[in-house]
Amino acid sequence: MTKQIAGHLLVECLIEQGVTHAFGVPGESYLAVLDGFHAYRDRIRFVTNRQEGGAAFMADAQGRLTGRPGVCFVTRGPGATNASIGVHTAFQDSAPMVLFVGDVGSDFRDREAFQEVDYNSFFGPSTRGMAKRVERIDDPARIPEYVARAFATAMNGRPGPVVLVLPEDMLVHEVDSRPLARVEPSQAWSDPGALRQLREMLLTAQRPFVIAGGSGWTQQSAQALQRFAENWKLPVGNAFRFQDTFDNHHPQYAGDVGIGINPKLAQRIRESDLILAIGPRLGEMTTSGYTLLQAPKPTQKLVHIHASAEELNRVYQADLAMLSTMNAAARSLEVLTAPASLPWEAWTAAAHADYEANMEPQALPGEIDMPAIIGVVNRLLPDDTVYTNGAGNFASWVHRFHKHHGLARGLRTQLAPTVGSMGYGVPAGIAANILTGRTVFTIAGDGDFLMNGQELATASQHGAKTIIVLLNNGMYGTIRMHQEREYPHHQSGSHLQNPDFAALAQAYGYAGVRITRTAEFEAALTEALAREQGTLIEVMLDPEVITTRGTLSAIRDAALQKQVKVKAS
Repeated sequence: MTKQIAGHLLVECLIEQGVTHAFGVPGESYLAVLDGFHAYRDRIRFVTNRQEGGAAFMADAQGRLTGRPGVCFVTRGPGATNASIGVHTAFQDSAPMVLFVGDVGSDFRDREAFQEVDYNSFFGPSTRGMAKRVERIDDPARIPEYVARAFATAMNGRPGPVVLVLPEDMLVHEVDSRPLARVEPSQAWSDPGALRQLREMLLTAQRPFVIAGGSGWTQQSAQALQRFAENWKLPVGNAFRFQDTFDNHHPQYAGDVGIGINPKLAQRIRESDLILAIGPRLGEMTTSGYTLLQAPKPTQKLVHIHASAEELNRVYQADLAMLSTMNAAARSLEVLTAPASLPWEAWTAAAHADYEANMEPQALPGEIDMPAIIGVVNRLLPDDTVYTNGAGNFASWVHRFHKHHGLARGLRTQLAPTVGSMGYGVPAGIAANILTGRTVFTIAGDGDFLMNGQELATASQHGAKTIIVLLNNGMYGTIRMHQEREYPHHQSGSHLQNPDFAALAQAYGYAGVRITRTAEFEAALTEALAREQGTLIEVMLDPEVITTRGTLSAIRDAALQKQVKVKAS
């Protein structure tokens, strides 16, 4: 059998697992792997990033889009620590990823050699850490075993990131090992007894509500979920930043359950007598700070279906906890026989009516009408457009006013960090275009964009085209909002002096335009769609327009009035 260096074998193992793209920043610690990418360049593409955080975000997006682990390569020490933001995002968002870290040579280990880090300590693993598993490959002949296990671990149960550490000297050893076969995620099926109990709980309910989300959904499982909801006439809300799980156009859709939740939807969830949480962790953002469902024991009856045994009953004590992957759960639910009539049909219709009413915007000041701009986006962009964003109040415009057709149509259309990572949207969008060729719309804030705007250079180098709408209000808007709410008139640290974003985009190879009035946007977007290159549209937004529902002044005034009442009492 022909021998080859271990770095080449590693790349072969990735190809066997179906990897077509790997993202990363090159380092001298894994030159042998880079040479492997060169050797197999007709079968796998190494995308050169400008910063490891951006590379890890691209791998995270790859995992969400494909359902298989996104792949990222970084060098030791600073490279790995830069990438940790993407690992943490993949962990909390349950996205499959494998991060490969080039490391110091085995002969230098444990001497605090140049850029040496203890990766087990740094990345976890635990439910309080950043990775599901951290392993070091010391024997090059076992590379196939470690890679296959990493892919299986990243996909099985609650998906998440795995870190594999690659000693530099190990990668240059010659081996005759061959890649192991492609691994597929295991399916955990719902317990038949639990399904019978769930049906009995439905039959005694008066105001049930479904919260769908989390990872692991496919077109088939989304379609099965839709049939289950239709059979039982159930209202469905999508968990925070999993808004493409259930079709937003469906007459039983009730809205997104997350930050900036429709107050009527929040009240409806509180008044529900049965919550079916299918897939989400029920984290802080989805539960409005653990208030929609009280922890640890909700006032509503709770059925929690999740792929991880460790997640069930970890925060919420469920009346019925079901261990199941989403594909198996949805296919089990769709065959539950519903009675001829159900007492909550009016409840479901009212939930959808509340959602439609929430699409009507509040009047806000300034020359920019953001709901109208999102309306133009909805009208001009294809149905299969991928929408990406990082973290900040700016994202709420898309979250509230865009309707996703849902995974039942076959495509994931939302890439957004539930962990609230700033800087995610730009690299995630670039990765989405590289991987799928679909239209990508990224909404960013000025502070958010500057976290990873350098990845426009990556886009230009690798032929990616995205459309970025950057809302420039000269501040870290979310932080300023919280400051005015808690410490009115005490602005500190949240002001930003920004560059000329349109010129900056042009320097990276994108087209860059700036608009100051709503009427200018449609032409700018139309031209962006027609260009071969990507486009950044800078929107000069009035700082007063801080949320989709109110102004900065209103938040400040409410805080001042509260202070007066406290002093008076």
